[in-house]
Amino acid sequence: MKIGILGTRGIPNHYGGFEQFAEYLSVALVKKGHQVVVYNSSDHPYQKTEWNGVQIKHCKDWEGKIGTSGQFFYDLNCILDSRKQNFDILLQLGYTSSSVWKSLLPKKAIVVTNMDGLEWKRSKFSGSVQHFLRKAEKWAVQSSNHLVADSIGIQSFLKKKYNVDSTFIAYGSHLFNNPDELMLEKYKQKKYAYHMLIARMEPENNVETILEGMSKSTSKEPFLVIGKTENAFGQHLVEKFKNDSRIRFLGGIYNLDDLNNLRYFSSCYFHGHSVGGTNPSLLEAMASSAFIVAHKNEFNGAVLENDAFYFTTSNEVEAILNQQVLPEKREQFIQANRKKIQEFYTWENIINSYEDLFLKLAQQKSV
Repeated sequence: MKIGILGTRGIPNHYGGFEQFAEYLSVALVKKGHQVVVYNSSDHPYQKTEWNGVQIKHCKDWEGKIGTSGQFFYDLNCILDSRKQNFDILLQLGYTSSSVWKSLLPKKAIVVTNMDGLEWKRSKFSGSVQHFLRKAEKWAVQSSNHLVADSIGIQSFLKKKYNVDSTFIAYGSHLFNNPDELMLEKYKQKKYAYHMLIARMEPENNVETILEGMSKSTSKEPFLVIGKTENAFGQHLVEKFKNDSRIRFLGGIYNLDDLNNLRYFSSCYFHGHSVGGTNPSLLEAMASSAFIVAHKNEFNGAVLENDAFYFTTSNEVEAILNQQVLPEKREQFIQANRKKIQEFYTWENIINSYEDLFLKLAQQKSV
């Protein structure tokens, strides 16, 4: 098959979850004998037209010059080019800035859309933006030949809201098996003697709730906050907790080996994400043998099941930090979550599921 992938800033990954996914999926599909084209922003640092057998199409992107609205024109340029490519499958990763151009999608291609999370629920957006995102979600459902949900919660929502079926395919992760205690010296930490979180500084990630719980707790261990704090909410958090010497804002860290080791040797790893489906950073924490304390919601619960501590309030965070976790309980949770990665959330399983779906859809069309 000839498969196109759009909706990301491009590969190799220099940005986030969808880019990482596009990287793994495209290379694997090429190895399976398919022709794959990934659309890259013209600003992407990789400027060649081929990467590990994947064809790269660079499209003009004005986001760097005109801000968020530039994403809409970037998606338009990608869609216009896709009309020339004679794709069998066109996979859209997300819909926020592409669904407005739904009438321009190529008619011959089977359009498959990964619906991502419930974007309109994100509290960082104004009421008018949330209203637009609800519209965009509806347009994406209407213009797609098939939908992919990355969690059971998203799949159930799509069925209830739009009465449409979708295929549940999560994300994947690689088990981390090579911890290096010496790496902790770089961050001046000792194994199992610090807590941490990794998140974008956004209200729906419950960073403030977690840090409020930490500030009220009797824990003497430092709390590492990993994520850029340049935005307004990030600056609010830095100011609010500046007098608690235990809370340390480290900014963004992008070295995967460092992150894996930090997660592996943490005492508690907090995951506060409350919007979206199967979160890639949660899978990475599970694969890194982290002892996880997660925000209680259907998305996190569907992945972690009974193998984590859960919180909804800062008082609950405080109580978790103040208690002594039995070593056997800790090990039970960690091993159960590693087993989930090994048996279900492997990249091999995820990629095979996408290929099986594409082949099934192509076969149905040809009948």
